[in-house]
Amino acid sequence: MSISHKSSNTQVFRLMLYRWALHPELFSLESRRVHRQNEYEVETWLVSSGHVIRFYVAGHCLVETVLEGGDHLPEQGLVHALPCLGEKDYEMEPTRETSGLGYVTTIQTESLTDNLYQATYREMMDFAAETNAIHRAWHDEDGQPSLSVVDAQNYKDQYHVQSYHLLGSTGLVLRTQTIFEVPRD
Repeated sequence: MSISHKSSNTQVFRLMLYRWALHPELFSLESRRVHRQNEYEVETWLVSSGHVIRFYVAGHCLVETVLEGGDHLPEQGLVHALPCLGEKDYEMEPTRETSGLGYVTTIQTESLTDNLYQATYREMMDFAAETNAIHRAWHDEDGQPSLSVVDAQNYKDQYHVQSYHLLGSTGLVLRTQTIFEVPRD
């Protein structure tokens, strides 16, 4: 049996969903990618403490943030917030109040032993290179390798996103899967 010597400090990430765009000055932007598909535009930011995804359709917007902390973000426009611990899911049905935009997400976290973390880190680095996913690798405050990866698939009326945040000091792996839905006529 492998025993982890990682710090027991739990990194507290939160997923927050907003009804409008957040200003880039709220974040320490590390990488950015824009995608346009038919009716919608998506902007993905990797930030020093997670990711931000802006989904924009016909003057309406949803923004997903997955950040460590996030206490500096505004409460105005916040639709829902979830701590990223264990397994959780959230669905926002497309309604008139949401301008017809739909959103569903799942969150999973796991703390891995040193060996499993290192193997997962290598697999995710390979995955990011193979899929041309937006990613950022760095060493955390304890000098441990850490990684954020955001991969996406675009469809005519949906945008699917998978994110992975790996923190070396704690062995934490956070995975989210999100679907943004274009309003139906």
